[in-house]
Amino acid sequence: MTTFSRRQALGLMGATAAAAGLGAPALAQRGKVVVGALPFTSHSGSFVALQRGYFEEAGLDVELKFFQAAQPMAVAIASGDVDFGVTAISGGLISLADKGAVKVIGGALSEEPGIDGQKILASNAAFEAGLTSPAALGEARYGMTTAGSSFHYMGSKIAAAEGVAPTFVPLQKVGAIIGALKSGQIDAWSIVPHIAKPLAGAGAVKMIGNVSDYLPDYQVTTVFTSTGNASSERELTSAFLGGFSRGVADYNAAMVDRSAGEEAMDEMVRLIHTYVYTDRPLEKAAPSIVNGSMRLNADAALNVASVRDQLDWFQSENLVDADITLETLVDSSYVETIGS
Repeated sequence: MTTFSRRQALGLMGATAAAAGLGAPALAQRGKVVVGALPFTSHSGSFVALQRGYFEEAGLDVELKFFQAAQPMAVAIASGDVDFGVTAISGGLISLADKGAVKVIGGALSEEPGIDGQKILASNAAFEAGLTSPAALGEARYGMTTAGSSFHYMGSKIAAAEGVAPTFVPLQKVGAIIGALKSGQIDAWSIVPHIAKPLAGAGAVKMIGNVSDYLPDYQVTTVFTSTGNASSERELTSAFLGGFSRGVADYNAAMVDRSAGEEAMDEMVRLIHTYVYTDRPLEKAAPSIVNGSMRLNADAALNVASVRDQLDWFQSENLVDADITLETLVDSSYVETIGS
């Protein structure tokens, strides 16, 4: 009897079988599909797809694995511990793509005109000392997880637009950055609104600007997978994107467009609360979840113009190899691309 590996078995599945409805049962025999996530509202596409059975209907037995930063998730996908991830582009992810380990296959969170997006924050102490707008960031200590993170990219682009040069302080985890900002150990940071607004509302920090004023079409997070999945397990990858996109559609309708009605929004908030602000009762978490809603890309469409800008910045800062191309980082064959 011949035994096939997971990759060999999936490689034998043809488009004809998938079109005939045979793909889902075959994929179901694959075992667990591990999806990386952060406990943020911006990862709701995965949460909704799992909770409402969209992954299961696509033939996938999905398990979520949570991380505290983008870089460890990228490493986990490269090593095969995680199959798919949703997170920001980082220097580490680009370097792994250059080594042939990972590929960006779609878009997730985006800045969009007219939707309240990521906020630029100042510590109370820094605000009282004059850091009342991004133009005053020149002497600031700006928080980031690691060099080459999305926080580093955002802060640098904001600073460049204002002609200033803050000092970037690596603190590894989002929780550590929040603690340092509240205590005045750092002066500034930028983060998604469901984190920024509650901090400011509680008087712990001050909001001094919007990221969208500097990066209006920023592709904040992307969907990515291993290069092996992208190139050799197309049915699996398409199934994941299909389930994820259904989750995104529900989220946008309920939380961003508000077209699904108040009851649908309340139900969505309860679902998201299963993963986000779990240390708070629902009634206290709900306002932060509602006020922090940002657009997730319909059908995982990818803004490649924004991705290209990010790659150019990482290269200009010598954080990744200068010879890496957009095609090295992105497999554009799965979703619609914007700005290409």
